[in-house]
Amino acid sequence: MELDGVIYILVGSTFGLIVRMFIKYISEREKLFSSNHILIVNVLSSLFLGIFEGLNIANKNLILFFYVGFLGCLSTFSSFIYHLFNLIQERKYLSLLLYYAEVLVLSFLFFCLGYFITSI
Repeated sequence: MELDGVIYILVGSTFGLIVRMFIKYISEREKLFSSNHILIVNVLSSLFLGIFEGLNIANKNLILFFYVGFLGCLSTFSSFIYHLFNLIQERKYLSLLLYYAEVLVLSFLFFCLGYFITSI
């Protein structure tokens, strides 16, 4: 990978991290959402991914910036898995299944929403 590609990824990931931390801060401070910020961030990432896919942009630098950098840092797959693991440790199996389904279904629906909004 060339240096400019690395720079696009670094800049995109910086913005992704800033947005993620802002969402975490707001959701904890304002108690806006009953669920944790992981769900919010993953659903928002899916919406952005759908929008980007709907736009069908083929620019390599935008793909590195947005897909790899921004969305890679914004979305929280490892945090999602860690939350599921904690629910297993706490033996909250029903909560585990509900949370798992909630994240997958909402993420898929918001991806579709973003895709259809931009591809119309």
